[in-house]
Amino acid sequence: MTTSPAIPSLSLDRSLSQSDFDLFAQVSGDNNPIHVDPDFSARTRFGRTVSHGMLLYTVLWGMVQRLYPGARQAGQALMFPNPAYAGEPLRFEVTEIAALGDTHRLTTRVTRIADGAVTLDGETTIRLP
Repeated sequence: MTTSPAIPSLSLDRSLSQSDFDLFAQVSGDNNPIHVDPDFSARTRFGRTVSHGMLLYTVLWGMVQRLYPGARQAGQALMFPNPAYAGEPLRFEVTEIAALGDTHRLTTRVTRIADGAVTLDGETTIRLP
């Protein structure tokens, strides 16, 4: 994980496993077979299981909490233009883009390291305690 002293940011390289997908499905109740059933997923256009979008964001939110302990989320906008697969190395990034008082706007992004494809592209607004 890296930090930048000039502009608050964090970067983390991490792979999510099929076990991560399965555990997130249990906690969230999102048991869509595209996330948890390798046999079903093999017959889709993806060819294998893909991460829940909110699992990706949960990793990013943990990074936000490291940058801004106690922050509360005031809003978010997320897009998932490409899939993230189990076992695939991903880069998670959070960067502040604006701050006014106790309100901060951050970009959130997840990219596949192998080909640079963006799997989550978004923005979140937080308020500090």
